[in-house]
Amino acid sequence: MKEVIQIPGAPAPIGSYSQAILVNGTLYVSGQIPADPETGELVTESIEASTHQVMKNILALVTEAGMTIDNIVKCSIFLKDLENFDSMDEIYASYFRSLPPARETVQVSRLPKDVDIEISCIAVK
Repeated sequence: MKEVIQIPGAPAPIGSYSQAILVNGTLYVSGQIPADPETGELVTESIEASTHQVMKNILALVTEAGMTIDNIVKCSIFLKDLENFDSMDEIYASYFRSLPPARETVQVSRLPKDVDIEISCIAVK
């Protein structure tokens, strides 16, 4: 049986998807963009600030599912510009102090709401 997981107090998703789905101890987190869940405003002043907001959103979903960042086993990162890779990676790495998850990072031509970054992940209990 699957359970919908959502960031408490966050606006509903803008499309026909769930923020995350928990099934059989595995959490599938939809792509998170740098939207502040309290205000709905985008955090776009820098790739560093955007990456922090995306990671905070992911952590909120993982926590809501009763897990921690250590439960994340796979991430997919989508960047509008791979020139931002090093700056993004420095912030991303600060969240995974040991045993970082498997990951791919790809450049895409466009992301929802024209943001610079989107990250999805899978976590396992």
